Amino acid sequence: MPTKPVISNNSPLVALWKLDLLSLLRDLYTEVWIPREVEKEFLAIKKEARQEALNRAFWIKIVDLKDQESGPSYERLDPGEAAVFALAEEQDTQFVIIDEKKARTEAKEIGLSFKGTVGVLLEAKEKGLIGEIKPLLITLQKKGIYLDESLIAYALREAGEM
Repeated sequence: MPTKPVISNNSPLVALWKLDLLSLLRDLYTEVWIPREVEKEFLAIKKEARQEALNRAFWIKIVDLKDQESGPSYERLDPGEAAVFALAEEQDTQFVIIDEKKARTEAKEIGLSFKGTVGVLLEAKEKGLIGEIKPLLITLQKKGIYLDESLIAYALREAGEM
C-alpha cells in the first residue's frame, strides 16, 4: 500500500461510483485525495447523487492545490488530469489512479506509478474484496463506460476468469 495519499482522477471515481464500489478505494488505499478540479468534473453530472456519495465517502479528501500557477505545465491533459499531476507533485506522491491513455503516457514520462479502474478491480480481487471481475466489467459497459476488448481480455486473464 502506498505510504502517501493516493490521488485519483475523475473517470475511476465515476466507474467505481457506477458500480457502488467507491469503498474499494478505502479498503485498498485508506485515503484518496482528489483535486478540486476533479471534484467539479465528478459533480458535473448527477450532482445530487454524486455529492451524496462523496459525503458518505469520508476516505475521499478534496484538496486544493497550494499554488495554482507553479509547477510544470501539463498542457496536453484536461484540467482534472493536470490537477492530479500537479497535486501529486505538490505532495510528492508517487501513485495516481487514472484511466485516460494520454494521462497514463504522461505519468510514465514523469515517473509516476499508476493504476486505472481495471487495475483497482484486479487488486481488489487479489485481496479478496470482490469475487469476480467479469460481471463488474459487463456492468460498466452497460452503464456507458468504454472498455477496450484487449483490456477486458487482459483483466479476465489476470483474474483467472478466462
